[in-house]
Amino acid sequence: MLVLLPPSEGKATSGRGAPLKPESLSLSGLAGARAAVLDALVELCLADEDKAREVLGLSEGLRGEIAKNAELRTAGTRPAGQVYTGVLYDALDLASLDTAARRRAGKSLLVFSGLWGAVRVGDRIPSYRCSMGVSLPGLGALGPFWRTRMDAVMPEVAGDGLVLDLRSSAYTAAWKPKGEIAARTASVRVLHSQLVDGVEKRSVVSHFNKATKGRIVRDLLVAGARPGRPAQLVETLRDLGYTVEAAAPARAGQAWALDVVVTEIH
Repeated sequence: MLVLLPPSEGKATSGRGAPLKPESLSLSGLAGARAAVLDALVELCLADEDKAREVLGLSEGLRGEIAKNAELRTAGTRPAGQVYTGVLYDALDLASLDTAARRRAGKSLLVFSGLWGAVRVGDRIPSYRCSMGVSLPGLGALGPFWRTRMDAVMPEVAGDGLVLDLRSSAYTAAWKPKGEIAARTASVRVLHSQLVDGVEKRSVVSHFNKATKGRIVRDLLVAGARPGRPAQLVETLRDLGYTVEAAAPARAGQAWALDVVVTEIH
């Protein structure tokens, strides 16, 4: 099983470990593209703070992120699973997993990134600020930039098992499963169900959507679950106590869309 995750906008501070070693990152086929994005981002942030803030879409209060980007080549690193914070990663709580579950996380979790394309949670990276929606000078929009590069490496990464796609829309732009990979891919939407005047109303709540996805991944890792196809994932999630609604795709080569329905927000 391969689980595709979004990064978090907020990130932990860079670690005290050795500076970035690009050759140590997973998905070595992305090395050239990573170097190009890193060069463009560092150059932008060194040259003009105001332009960098505009390009990166940062508020005045986040101006300090520009200096952080300018020092990416020399900043300390820590595992990506520690760098990414926020609602999904708080719920996933990688640090509290037992040894076996952490090992499974290292093999199955892949975090998409505007700067790195995608990294494993064990890859050591510095803290940075560069979302997939950014358009960098000389490279253009990062979603389209990464798409052809990811198309070249993801079939091998996806292997022949289930792909669980939990990315947000900005990061799905970097790679879309196709053909037989799409047929074994499932995306998840979390719906909050509540009764209003005796009538069920369902809504998507962003914060809780992320938290529930984090708990789903954690539960799968702790259980050692190994569903091979979307239909098996549905049954696995139901066995874990989730209410899941799913229908097989209308056409061959399409991904499954699963709704996880919850009645409490926490």
